[in-house]
Amino acid sequence: IMLSNRKNLLYYVGLFSPLIFLILLILVFSLLHPRFLHPLNIFNVMRQISIGGLIALGMTFVIIVRGIDLSVGSLLALCGLVGAVVAKGGLVERFSVGANADLVNPWYWALIGSVGIGLLAGALNGLCITKLKVPAFVVTLGGLSAYRGAALIVSDGGPISGFDDAYRWIGQGKIGEVPIPVIIFLVFIILCHIVLRYTVYGRHIYSVGGNPEAARLAGINTDLIITSTYIITGFFVGLSAFILSARLNSAEAVAGMGYELTVIAAVVVGGTSLFGGTGNILGTIIGAILFGVLQNGLVLLNVSSYIQQIIIGIILILAVAFDRFSKSTRQV
Repeated sequence: IMLSNRKNLLYYVGLFSPLIFLILLILVFSLLHPRFLHPLNIFNVMRQISIGGLIALGMTFVIIVRGIDLSVGSLLALCGLVGAVVAKGGLVERFSVGANADLVNPWYWALIGSVGIGLLAGALNGLCITKLKVPAFVVTLGGLSAYRGAALIVSDGGPISGFDDAYRWIGQGKIGEVPIPVIIFLVFIILCHIVLRYTVYGRHIYSVGGNPEAARLAGINTDLIITSTYIITGFFVGLSAFILSARLNSAEAVAGMGYELTVIAAVVVGGTSLFGGTGNILGTIIGAILFGVLQNGLVLLNVSSYIQQIIIGIILILAVAFDRFSKSTRQV
């Protein structure tokens, strides 16, 4: 009975530990800084979370099928620059601003360009993994370098900025008091939750992540499922890149630096196992909010960005270690 109680305790601690830690963080930061819970700061945190949070939604699909995508930060930069080039009317006019920017395309063409590159890169990553049998870590590590290099070529080392009002409204506008990026994020949270929990496709993702060989023998096209998760991630990277460039009124090759670490950490801390088959969207959202709150609180307390990276790295290691420990204990 005592062993059973210990297993149950570990299960529930593992299940609710991100939420408990998030609540504790909010309490601590609200006590240490009086403006932490100010509505303006809360909306600012949510706007910041929405960019990486969208990518985390896609990463959840990838990690559930035992994959990983280290290229999301570099791909974010490339997608944002391609969208900016489309908005400006081409490579020749990409640096034109103000009165000189005569040739511009509507914002939705920029969105299509940004998302299109994300979809293409996601498909390329997935096909290299499934057809060439190259490990996901190697493929996406190569993508991390290749996409950043491509972004530097597109940008020629400089930022592309100066978009029209309609373009900027996607990243800076509000409906009531709620920022547009937050609304977009909430819509896709609902959609992704429904897909993973209530559709056949979602069940196939969990099956492939839990036991790929058993899923294949059951008639599931495992290669297609795995590739599709990278395409989904590419879509969210492209969408996030567009929103980020609209929010900053600029796209540049250094965008997305370190995003891969933060996104993967949010997904894993939210309860999605790096060993596949386990995870959900709601946990990912808690993880994303947790890191958003952590970074915002540390900034308000004037903690160095270098220290912030150390803290994020330590939390990621501890989350994976706890996941392995709790699983091994429950199997005893």
